[in-house]
Amino acid sequence: MLFSAIKPMTVSPGREPFDDHDFIFEPKWDGVRILIHKQGSRIEAYTRSGRAVTHKFPELQDALGAIRTSSAILDCEGIVLRDGIPAFDDFMYRDRISQSVKIARAVHTHPVTFVAFDLLYTDREHLNEPLVDRKKRLSDSIDATPVLMPTLFVETHGKALFEMMKERQMEGIVAKRKGSTYVPGNRSSEWLKIKVVKSIHVEILGYKIDPFELVIGLNFRTVKHKPVGVVATGITTADKELFLTLAGPLCTVREGNTQWMEPRLCCRIDYLDRTDMHQLEMTTFRGFLLDMRAEDCVWPY
Repeated sequence: MLFSAIKPMTVSPGREPFDDHDFIFEPKWDGVRILIHKQGSRIEAYTRSGRAVTHKFPELQDALGAIRTSSAILDCEGIVLRDGIPAFDDFMYRDRISQSVKIARAVHTHPVTFVAFDLLYTDREHLNEPLVDRKKRLSDSIDATPVLMPTLFVETHGKALFEMMKERQMEGIVAKRKGSTYVPGNRSSEWLKIKVVKSIHVEILGYKIDPFELVIGLNFRTVKHKPVGVVATGITTADKELFLTLAGPLCTVREGNTQWMEPRLCCRIDYLDRTDMHQLEMTTFRGFLLDMRAEDCVWPY
């Protein structure tokens, strides 16, 4: 099991925050899943797909001393904090660079913290132990440092933690049944992610004709007018009629079911999730922003 790729157990979507004596609740960290393997003086890191990324994170050598057991497999989230809040794009920068000089510089400009939330192995496997037992082992097995720390969790009070995460502009919470075992590669119905709804101003790059959907975009540091998804929920008949009137003079080319247009119109949407490539998911239309410039619709770094 040590130093071999393990597909981590993943969460299922949840709806509303809840309180339950049979669950613990953790913050949902906005980073990338990393599994850390240690044996003696050797330490390695793997992504959820099994890609070895040890060379990208020299900080792991500092984490080595924080793990008390001689052997361990830790299930973690790799994050980069900015003003106390995880910045997903900052971690993706760390994952993207490969030149040793840039990596050495990024250790100081984009320092990584590995937030551990599960312990899969020490001197033996712990996969079939209840979560609460693995949590106790995890607490006993690592010392909290700026590079490696166990995640915060609370019992029972999921609603209060959700409100705290919302106030701190975090992604949300993860609810986990206390007795849950760890099944690698399984999407567990006993682990639920409950996300905070986020709002963002987007530009409209075009629309789908049948069914009707707005194609939405954002401006990034290196890419302008990047499509980031579609939105249909929340658009009323009056919204559609107004949009088609305004969009007429802006239309450019039609490609199949998509009518593209000059990026001149903006709107506000809510979304619940986004992919690693910044595609916004579970979107809801909230209204046009007729006085906003499209170039001001930017991804919030």
